Amino acid sequence: AGSYGFQAQPMEFRGGFVPPVQNQPIMERTIWMPIPPSIPNCPPGLEYLTQIDQILIHQQLELLEIVTGFETNNKYELKNALGQRVYFAAEDTDFLTRICCGPARPFTIHIIDNLGHEVITLRRPLRCSSCCFPCCLQELEVQAPPGTTVGYVIQNWHACLPKFTIQDEKRKDMLKIIGPCFVCSCCEDINFEVKSVDETSAVGRISKQWTGFVQEMFTDTDNFGISFPMDLDVKMKAVMIGACFLIDFMFFEHGSNKQQQSGVW
Repeated sequence: AGSYGFQAQPMEFRGGFVPPVQNQPIMERTIWMPIPPSIPNCPPGLEYLTQIDQILIHQQLELLEIVTGFETNNKYELKNALGQRVYFAAEDTDFLTRICCGPARPFTIHIIDNLGHEVITLRRPLRCSSCCFPCCLQELEVQAPPGTTVGYVIQNWHACLPKFTIQDEKRKDMLKIIGPCFVCSCCEDINFEVKSVDETSAVGRISKQWTGFVQEMFTDTDNFGISFPMDLDVKMKAVMIGACFLIDFMFFEHGSNKQQQSGVW
């Protein structure tokens, strides 16, 4: 867990004794969501998702990136509605890939629970990001636990709208994601609607939250909110989290020059 720059939450032992966390200032202690009990047929670590119907994703501000202008590996906190950390996510790409490919770069993102265990892995291969190349559009694989595929996020070709399909591990279409015609806004959130496969009923939403003029213009640290039904399959909840990261990189990860935006156009 130490390699990802955070302190795991200690486990509770019999008698109520909790071993002290070493070398951690009290003022900087992160409040984690309580560890849920294990659930049969639920991928380990996804039990947290059975207890929530929304999740907030906050990208951490990287001072080195601001000072030098060079893109660094992204890090994110995933929190529940009470502000408790559910997961911590860390991008794993090399410096040359980040510099050469910018926001279109292939990546692996490791999502860690409060015991320091990697519970979700997101893998994005290098693909086209323009509707001019409909045969090689964006794709993201979601594994939970690592090595076990639970679903995919597939970009669909459309002349005007950003559209995606959420698929299960067998490539069966499960949900659709439809974004606005113009993926830009001032002083308001940008919503990507999650719908049924036939696009007739609403299932949830992925929202890029407005963070203020200064942060929007001069950094690429973004905040997102994801809402889904409480009883939605936890595997599909995990894939929706993956879809949020793909949307972030495609439309809102501006890169070091802050003027280039990647998307379907």
